[in-house]
Amino acid sequence: MIDIRSLRDLLRLFFIFQREFRWAVLVTVLVAVLGAFLLPARYESNARLLVKPDRQNTTLPIEAQNRQTLVAPSTQRDPIVDEEKLLTGRPIVYQVAQRYLEETAAQQPTGFWKTLKHYAKRAGSAVLEGLRSVLQMLGIVEPQSDEQRLARKLEKNFQASHEAGSAVIDVRFVWDDPEVAQKILHTWIEVYMAERVRVLGRTSLRGFYQEEMNQTAERIRLLKEQRQQGLKLIDSISAKARLENLTNQIDRLTDARVAAQNERAGLSSLAGGARQQIGRQPAEVVTEREISLNPTQLDLKRQLNALQVERTRLLRTYTDDAQPVRLIEQDIQNVQALVQQEQERLERSQNRAPNALVNNARQQLMDAELRQQQLAAQIAEYDRELAALRKERDRVLGDEPELNRLQLELETAEKSFALYAENLEKARIDHALDTSQISNIAQIEQATLNPSRVFPKSLMILLAALPAAIGVGLLVIYVCYLLDQRIHDGARIQQKFGVPLWASIPERDSADRHALDASVYRLYGLLPLEQIRAQGMALALTSARSGEGVSFIMDQLEPLLTEHGFVVRRGGDAPPAPGELLLLNVSALLSKPDAFITLRRADLIALVVQARTSTVPMVENALSLLLTAFKKVDGIILNRRRFEVPARVMAAMQRWGGVQ
Repeated sequence: MIDIRSLRDLLRLFFIFQREFRWAVLVTVLVAVLGAFLLPARYESNARLLVKPDRQNTTLPIEAQNRQTLVAPSTQRDPIVDEEKLLTGRPIVYQVAQRYLEETAAQQPTGFWKTLKHYAKRAGSAVLEGLRSVLQMLGIVEPQSDEQRLARKLEKNFQASHEAGSAVIDVRFVWDDPEVAQKILHTWIEVYMAERVRVLGRTSLRGFYQEEMNQTAERIRLLKEQRQQGLKLIDSISAKARLENLTNQIDRLTDARVAAQNERAGLSSLAGGARQQIGRQPAEVVTEREISLNPTQLDLKRQLNALQVERTRLLRTYTDDAQPVRLIEQDIQNVQALVQQEQERLERSQNRAPNALVNNARQQLMDAELRQQQLAAQIAEYDRELAALRKERDRVLGDEPELNRLQLELETAEKSFALYAENLEKARIDHALDTSQISNIAQIEQATLNPSRVFPKSLMILLAALPAAIGVGLLVIYVCYLLDQRIHDGARIQQKFGVPLWASIPERDSADRHALDASVYRLYGLLPLEQIRAQGMALALTSARSGEGVSFIMDQLEPLLTEHGFVVRRGGDAPPAPGELLLLNVSALLSKPDAFITLRRADLIALVVQARTSTVPMVENALSLLLTAFKKVDGIILNRRRFEVPARVMAAMQRWGGVQ
């Protein structure tokens, strides 16, 4: 457990695990050097194939092209992928493996190194074969022939690829011998070209397409005769045209019939209105009248005027309510009533004639009745013609499915005939090209001989060995830091264990004696001195194991307490007197059965932890025991703390300004 807060802590971490770092660097460099010189060399041979667009760019036959059962998921299909699949297919790989085994069976190596390598490989193969036989006998692996194992090895070392949008296939083969790699790649391409011509050579297609084309032509002839007979029955060039003609006629007659019915209904309404008007109008009308004023009314008006004059004269003599005035007003009212009863004008004579409106209405009524009879005859004729047209249409509708079926079969047969004719020509051309071994695959680059190995790159491995070793060493340091459970300093002790850190005692042989004295003075300052002077105190120093420095801390603390006037006593059964500090040595807490009896007498309990030796689980176990027994641990003292960075390194870092 170490707290990383600065570059100095990182340096300290490096020096803590410097042994692991050195071993990691040494092993990595050793592995890199051995790999650079002992790994088997690998050589490659390259070739290039060009897929020309002048012939079909697919390995599928033309019948599969024209009768597709699957739809490609992409709108753009790369035909070179098919060539790569055929190039890396198992049939070609097995043929190449078979040829390789046949050619290498009779070959003998030349030269000492090749002979030694050959027999070493044979010995290794014999050992592997024996091991494989045992595994096969146990049922762990399946039995395989030499050809199958070689085919898998060849397939693993072979690679074919192409750039997007390019028609060139880059072929690459890797082997342990450059000449053998070139020869195997050359054989591979040769087998591929021969196998491709054999697969694409379809000699039976010409006869198939010729026979199918003849059968389709005969079927087309029969379908045309049947369709012609059906068209003669409906007297038209097609059922659709005949139905459209009949439908148009029916629509026109239906519109005319609806118009006639509407007109007939309008005439019926007009006739009914005319009859009502004739019943309401008089038969004769007055053509001339003579009118004059009523003489009786005129005479009464003269009398009324005379009475009003008399009333005016009486008002000059009498008041309004006098008897003569009231009598005259009564007479005036009576005369006005008589005037109102009489008519103002009187008809003296008149001339009469027949009513012209009635005569006109009767004439229109007669015309409407005649038109209604005419429209009734037209509607009956329309109904007869519509019935005949509908009957004819029903007959054509009954013949239409058969005619449509014949038409669809005829169109399908004509398309099939055109397709068979086109594919017959393609099959004839393909047969001629396959016979001449003309393919759309051209080898634009022969299999190359590359004497420089592609693996291992010894110089690159040696150059990268040291940086890689340093990186591995740093990784090992990080892993060790993650796995390290030891306590190196007291930065996180209180946070980790929940117990305050009293002091960090440096290593005894440390060059800085002042740091040791300062740590002891810090421990002295944490003691309750007033309580010791008043009533004395027992201080127990305990540790999880022996040898963690309990006696050393007592030896350092006792002179300091004595110097300040305190009485220090180690052990004993008597309780401490005022001014006396009783030091109890309870080391090896986990192995002494009487440790808890001694700790029961202590007023303060401090756990001593040795840096770089005590681990977090060990301290947690000791604290859990103390807390369970006494429900308290007053503090932790970290002993023999060491600053692992050498002084010269720190001095150099301080000169450079890297560490303060």
